[in-house]
Amino acid sequence: MTAQASDRLGVGIVGSGFIADFHTRAFRGVRDADVTAVCGRTESAVRAVCDLAREQRVGDPAAYADVRDMVRDPAVDAVWVTTPNHVRAETVRAITEEVSSGRASLRGIAIEKPLGRTVAEAAEVKRMVDEAGLLHGYLENQVFAPGVTRAHDLVWSRGAREAGSPYLARCAEEHNGPHKGWFWQGDKQGGGVLNDMMCHSVEAGRFLLTPPGVPASEWLTPVSVDATIAALKWSRPAYAEELMRRYGPEVDYRNRPAEDYARSTIVFRNGDGDEVVAEGTTSWSYVGAGLRLSFELLGPEYAMQVNSLDTEAKVFLSREVAGQAGEDLVEKQNAEGGLMPVLPDEAGAYGYTEEDRHMVTRFLDDRRPDEGLDDGLQVTRLLMAAYLSGQEGRRIDLTDTAQQAELDSFVPRVAQGTWKPGH
Repeated sequence: MTAQASDRLGVGIVGSGFIADFHTRAFRGVRDADVTAVCGRTESAVRAVCDLAREQRVGDPAAYADVRDMVRDPAVDAVWVTTPNHVRAETVRAITEEVSSGRASLRGIAIEKPLGRTVAEAAEVKRMVDEAGLLHGYLENQVFAPGVTRAHDLVWSRGAREAGSPYLARCAEEHNGPHKGWFWQGDKQGGGVLNDMMCHSVEAGRFLLTPPGVPASEWLTPVSVDATIAALKWSRPAYAEELMRRYGPEVDYRNRPAEDYARSTIVFRNGDGDEVVAEGTTSWSYVGAGLRLSFELLGPEYAMQVNSLDTEAKVFLSREVAGQAGEDLVEKQNAEGGLMPVLPDEAGAYGYTEEDRHMVTRFLDDRRPDEGLDDGLQVTRLLMAAYLSGQEGRRIDLTDTAQQAELDSFVPRVAQGTWKPGH
């Protein structure tokens, strides 16, 4: 039955990779939705996500190879777009054309980060969705992570209420590199680690510096961006060769490197008229237990901290235990022995479950989600400002209208394949 008849949302997932797997697991914690369809270009991967949905008892999805066929399925009421960056715009175009033509009827669309590889691409994705008349959500899981949202609420309700609004957010995401070859290719991904992971840190920083229940774009006005990008590890000859062995000649960091480290400092003017700062650090050159997410928020008389590797569970395996390589303890796991953190529910800890629950509830209630494509477009603009700053070695003034116009058509050198570390 459709959502209109049953008050349940039938969700079609477009894409059958790593993030589709996370969302499928997350739907265990969503009561008012079923995964009714999965679409992708690799039949075996689509079947694997479908099987996972049945195993997790979150739906009995139909498998599709064509997204147009999938959105015409009357069991699909909303679509989660998790496709790779270089096919995201064409995927959204196919979906919105089916809706605008009347061949498909959807309540909403939720799109994974980043919204686009450039400001122009992100703006085009948003335009297509708006013209189709769809409710839209921006799938930025970190602003739904329970540890982050709970600490954020407490800081604002107790600390900021008495001492004044916070003035500094620090957010970082670090691991040893992505899962798939396209992530490492600047043209397909849109850059390197800055585009891949700074989108998380930028939006988490905006979220932390904004009072609960207030849209970040209404509370924070961007003033400037200063950034650094670097190739610290993977452009070294031995590691560049490793990437080529792993992914083939398409990933050539000897001649077409992408940054594996990025730092940004974004200055905002907040709703109180004060200057506040969001610092972001991202890295594909971090070697530790696995993926590390960290968040800090500082105010006049208070501070909060969250670190994903400070887990409630740990295991120790001595050198006598020879473990098989995998990611059964933590995402991007780098070791199989020693003292290791364990995340019992990664989908929940990283925010996927609350994110999916929020999107489902808002689509069923015919209301705009708190994270929409306008947020995704703002994040993309800040990322492009960071790339421009990093490649030109200067502070980007976001109050300058001419600078804003330049960002509308800007394509980073990393995405063009012309960036060289240190230049």
